[in-house]
Amino acid sequence: MSNQPTTQNFMIEGANCGSCVAKIEKALKNVKGAQRVEMNFADRTVQVEGSAKAGELMHAVADIGYQAKPMNSDSQQDALDEKAEADNAHYKKLMRNMQLALGLGAPLMLYGLIFDMSVTSNAQRIGWFIVGMMTLVVMIVSGKQFYTGAWQSFKNHTANMDTLIALGTGTAWLYSMVVVIMPSLLPEVARHVYFEASAMIIGLISLGLAFEVKARGRTSEAIKRLIGLQPKTARVIRDNQEQDVAISQVIKGDLIRVRPGEKISVDGDVIEGSSTLDESMLTGEPMPVNKGEGDKVVAGSINKSGTLLFKATHIGSETTLANIINMVKRAQNSKPSIGRLADVISGIFVPTVMIIAVLAGLAWLNFGPQPSIAYAVVAITTVLIIACPCALGLATPMSIMVGIGKAAQSGILIRNGEALQTTAKITTMILDKTGTITAGKPTVTDVVTFNQSDSTEVLKLAASLESSSEHPLAEAIVNYAKNQNITLEKVSNFNAITGQGVIGTINEQSLLFGNQALMKSHNIDIAEAIPQAEQLASAAKTPMYFAIGNQLHAIIAVADPIKEDSAEAIKRLQNNGIHVVMLTGDNQATAKAVASKVGITDFIAQVMPDDKAGEVTKRQSQGEIVGMTGDGINDAPALAQADVGFAIGTGTDVAIESADITLMRGSLHGLADAIAISGATITNIKQNLFGAFIYNIAGIPIAAGLLYPFFGLLLNPVVAGAAMALSSLTVVTNANRLRYFKASNS
Repeated sequence: MSNQPTTQNFMIEGANCGSCVAKIEKALKNVKGAQRVEMNFADRTVQVEGSAKAGELMHAVADIGYQAKPMNSDSQQDALDEKAEADNAHYKKLMRNMQLALGLGAPLMLYGLIFDMSVTSNAQRIGWFIVGMMTLVVMIVSGKQFYTGAWQSFKNHTANMDTLIALGTGTAWLYSMVVVIMPSLLPEVARHVYFEASAMIIGLISLGLAFEVKARGRTSEAIKRLIGLQPKTARVIRDNQEQDVAISQVIKGDLIRVRPGEKISVDGDVIEGSSTLDESMLTGEPMPVNKGEGDKVVAGSINKSGTLLFKATHIGSETTLANIINMVKRAQNSKPSIGRLADVISGIFVPTVMIIAVLAGLAWLNFGPQPSIAYAVVAITTVLIIACPCALGLATPMSIMVGIGKAAQSGILIRNGEALQTTAKITTMILDKTGTITAGKPTVTDVVTFNQSDSTEVLKLAASLESSSEHPLAEAIVNYAKNQNITLEKVSNFNAITGQGVIGTINEQSLLFGNQALMKSHNIDIAEAIPQAEQLASAAKTPMYFAIGNQLHAIIAVADPIKEDSAEAIKRLQNNGIHVVMLTGDNQATAKAVASKVGITDFIAQVMPDDKAGEVTKRQSQGEIVGMTGDGINDAPALAQADVGFAIGTGTDVAIESADITLMRGSLHGLADAIAISGATITNIKQNLFGAFIYNIAGIPIAAGLLYPFFGLLLNPVVAGAAMALSSLTVVTNANRLRYFKASNS
C-alpha cells in the first residue's frame, strides 16, 4: 500500500522570490517516487504526486535552505484554513522582526544625523560595543532567514537578494566591531561605525516581505468561496423516506428532492417536477433556465420556483462545480512566476562587487603605503558598504506600493506587485459579456403597443401580473413600473406556465404575458407583431407578448443593457494597441449584436467555463500576454489562467478572489487606467534601479582606490554610507512621484 501513488500538499517557508520555485521543484523531483511536482508561488504551496515519502520530501527541501510543512487536513476547507493560519503567523513574525530592527536602527540613524558616529575615546568604545551586541541580536533574531538563505545560495553557487543583504549587513557590522575593538588597526579617518545600516536594512526588507505576505493571503479565498457554493447536505429519498444526509454520503443513483430557494447539491437528471434555475454561477447569464423532466441540473445552481426530483449522476469531485474548483487550482499552479529584477541584477552585481573588493584589497596590500593592511581593510569594507542593497531592496517595492496605492485611488485594487508589472505588457484583452460589457441586470428597454393601447396602462397590468412571479424578468418589469410610480393591481387566478409565461385575472380581465408558445396555445393572433419582435431580438433584447382577453396589446422587451461607457473604454484599449476579444455563454445573435455595438470584431458565443480558460491558454500559446476580465463564478478558471485577471467589483466574490486586479467602479475604463498606471510604475522601477546603482557604481572605483595614485583621494566609509543614504533618498523620492501620475480617460 505504501507504494501506491498519492497526492501530498506542503506549505513552503522561506521562498521569497520567483527563482526559488525552480530550485524547490528540482529538489523534490529528485526524490525517489516523486512523479509530478507543481509549486504555486502565489500561496507558497507545493503539490507532489507519486509514492515518495513525506519525510524524504521535507528533507530534500530543507537541504536547499527552505522548510516544507505537510498540509495534513483531508478537507479542502480545513487545508485552506490551515494555510491561512500559517500565513498569518508568518506575517506576525515578519512584523515583529521589522519592529525589532527598526526599533534599534531608526534611533541610531537619527543619532548619526545629529552627532558624529566616529570612535575617538574608550568611553565611546564601550558604548558602541554595547550597541554592536544589540545589533548582533537584531541580526540573529530578525535577519536569520537572510543569512541562512545566503549560505544556501552560496552552497548552490548562486547569488540573490539574500546574498546582498547578508553581505552588506554582515560587512557593515564586522567593520564596525573592528573599529570598536581594535581601532588602532585603522586610520583615524576610517574609525566610523555602521551599526544603523545593518539594523535598518533588515527592518525595511522585513517590512516589505510582510506587505507581500499580507497581499498574497487572499489568493486562496477564491477556492474557499467556490467550496462554499456547495450545500453541506442533500435531501435524499431512500426506502420511500426523505432524509437529509451529508454531501459526502450521496451516491450515484440517489433520488434527491430540492425545494424553492434551495441549492442543487450534486449534478443530476430531473425525473419529476418543473422549475426555473439560476445557473449564473456556471454560465454567467442572469436569465433563469427552465428545467423539467429529462433536463440536467448542476451543483451550486439555485432553484428559484418549483420543486424538483432528480437523480444524482455526478458526485464529489465529478461535479461541474468541483471541476471549476480544480481548474482554478491548476491555473494558479501553472501561472509562470515573474522573477524579481533585483534578483537578476544581484546575480551579476554581487559576484562583481566581491571580485572588485578582493582585487582592491590585494592591490593595497602589494602596492599601497603603510599601514597597507589597514588601507586594504578600509578599501575592501568601503567597496562592500557602498554596494549595500538598501536602495536596491527598496527600488521595486517602493514603486509597487505607491503604484498600487495610486491605482486604489482610481478604484483599481491590485493584489500583488507581479500583476502590476505584467499589466503593462498585455497584448490581448478578453472580456466576458454579461456584467462586464453589460450591466448584468435585466431591465425593460421597449414597450411597443398595438390596437390603440395605452403604454402606461399596459405596463401597469403587465407588472401587476408579474408581481406574483419569481422569474428575474418579472422582477425587471415590476421594478421598471415602480420606478415610474405606477400603482399595481391585485391579481387573481394567477398561474405560471413553465417555459411559456404567466396568466391571471385583474378586474375581471383575462391577462396573458409570455412568449409565442403561450400566445399560440391561447389562439392569440400575433402576426402583425412578429417583425417587431424579431427586430428587438436581433438587438439583443428578449421580446414578450402581452394580451388582454383574446387580443394582443403590447410587446414588452427586456434586455441586459450595455454599460454607457463600455464602447468608449473598449476603443481606448484598442487605441493602445490591445486586441479585444469578447466571450459569452449567450447565443450567437445576442453576442453579435452586443459586439457590434461596442466595436468588437473578435467574439465567441455559447462558451462554457472550460472553454473560456481554454481560449486564454490558446492565445497564450500564440505568444500573447493575455488579460481576462469577468464578473461571474464561471469566469474564475479563465481569470486564474490569464497572465492578469481583472474582476468587476460589482460581480461575484469568487471572481474577485480569482483575479489579480479588481475594478471597483465596474467601468471598463479601469482596464486602460490600470495599464497606464502599470506602465508608469515599470518606468519608475527602472528609474529607481538606476538611482539605486548610480552612486554605488560611481563610488565603487573610488572606494577601491582608483583615484588615490592620481589625486591622493580615498573614499571614506563615511562617504560610502552617505552614498547609501542618498541612493535610498533618491529611490523614495522618485517612487513618490507616482502619486501625481494621471491616467488619461480619453
